[in-house]
Amino acid sequence: MDFGLVLQTDPPGAATVALMRRAERRGFRYGWTFDSAVLWQEPFVIHSRILAHTRRLVVGPMVTNPGTRSLEVTASTFATLNEMYGNRTVCGIGRGDSAMRVAGRRPNTLARVGEAMSVIRDLAEGREAEVDGHPVRIPWIKDGRLPVWMAAYGPKALALAGREADGFILQLADPYLTEWMVKAVRTAASDAGRDPDEVTVCVAAPAYVTDDSPEALAHARDQCRWFGGMVGNHVADLVARYGTDSALVPEALTSYIASREGYDYAHHGRADNPDTAFVTDEVVDRFCLLGPAEAHIEKLRALRALGVDQFAVYAMHDAKEITIDAYGADVIPALVREP
Repeated sequence: MDFGLVLQTDPPGAATVALMRRAERRGFRYGWTFDSAVLWQEPFVIHSRILAHTRRLVVGPMVTNPGTRSLEVTASTFATLNEMYGNRTVCGIGRGDSAMRVAGRRPNTLARVGEAMSVIRDLAEGREAEVDGHPVRIPWIKDGRLPVWMAAYGPKALALAGREADGFILQLADPYLTEWMVKAVRTAASDAGRDPDEVTVCVAAPAYVTDDSPEALAHARDQCRWFGGMVGNHVADLVARYGTDSALVPEALTSYIASREGYDYAHHGRADNPDTAFVTDEVVDRFCLLGPAEAHIEKLRALRALGVDQFAVYAMHDAKEITIDAYGADVIPALVREP
């Protein structure tokens, strides 16, 4: 199992670079950042600094979208980083939640995401692609490589990821939901004539390493409760589209937003988010990894058995360094040693 670190690009940018360097030293192989131009600093500028100050870390957005940049600009950006630092990028992509809504736009359609995955990959790897009806090729790209991983929750998005993405990003760590969604992605891959095992599965969620006293766990839950609010935005979209039909979207995903009243993106991804009162302790425990390192290892073993290839740690809380170091000392060695 691989491990990644996910950060917001809050200023100063040097602090993000320092945490990514720390993560690489502790055994993390991937460095991910949010991509929301209004809320945080421009990620690709910071990605360049991360790549320059690390040796092996693979860097990418979790996630970009096809609406805030044109497809050829996104492809050229990745290709430039790859030319400079040796094919060490990955394109995480989705419909666009905060990045689009904060700017007053609707999230992209799945058709647009599917088109973007193909075009960005082809252009970044030096092939010709059609952009808005015109054939385009970036002539200076040689030997480029860009895996494209898609974030998804709903049935149509999961099917698209299985058919066309190199990897699938699931932003929650509930084993039941992970099994359900990985199965949907793999079924779609198989139906499309692909080898399902060729689709990399990445689970991303907050992890908070602490002791198992009631006080410590309560604090950890409060630090990670924001995540249920963030996931709730996507779930609300699914409920609006599909209702609560458990055959299409599992009740274990949809039921927890019943008392959700709204969401202010000014607090997006923040531990002090006031719009997360509807997120119960039980949901935090299901979606996140909390407690002693041994508890993290146990849950990660369960996720690995379900086909998860990478766990990406959301570190938007008050114990970033502690969690990175604990993963490096205890969690990563335990999972890497095992077959």
